Amino acid sequence: MTVIIDGTAGITFPSGSGTQAAQSKVLQVVTATYGTQVSSTSGTYATTGLTASITPLFSTSKVAVFAMVSYQTLGNNTGLGLALYKGGSVLWNPSLAYSGGPYGAIYGSASALAGFIPLNYIDSPATTSSTTYAIYFASYNSTGVKVQPSDTTNNGQSSIILMEIAV
Repeated sequence: MTVIIDGTAGITFPSGSGTQAAQSKVLQVVTATYGTQVSSTSGTYATTGLTASITPLFSTSKVAVFAMVSYQTLGNNTGLGLALYKGGSVLWNPSLAYSGGPYGAIYGSASALAGFIPLNYIDSPATTSSTTYAIYFASYNSTGVKVQPSDTTNNGQSSIILMEIAV
């Protein structure tokens, strides 16, 4: 087995050998929370303010994104959709056309629903440069929604976890 020691890059192991470079290992974890209330009555995606950046160690790594977004609807027959952005461009979003509560979205007929919406995604950034992930939201109708609401019992905190996975 060849091991390369480089003063700038550290130790390089052959792919898949040893515990340091074995596949499917978590290499690093980045977390962030955000609690400032943002509201919208628009179907156009706007930032929740929740962002986190990670600098992958390997260009072959995957980045697992796990987010929990605190929300409150502001009226009857409303809901919201979440979108994941990477580097300022949309990476993933559900349809804003209600289709039975798609993953990453919530819809309800009650006035003032509140809670948390999960958003999970596996990305292949193919880079070793800093990569920023951000969560955006949009309202299903003009009644409006809030994210990180300051007037609910869940304290309005949203969170995001980024995990680099060696593959």
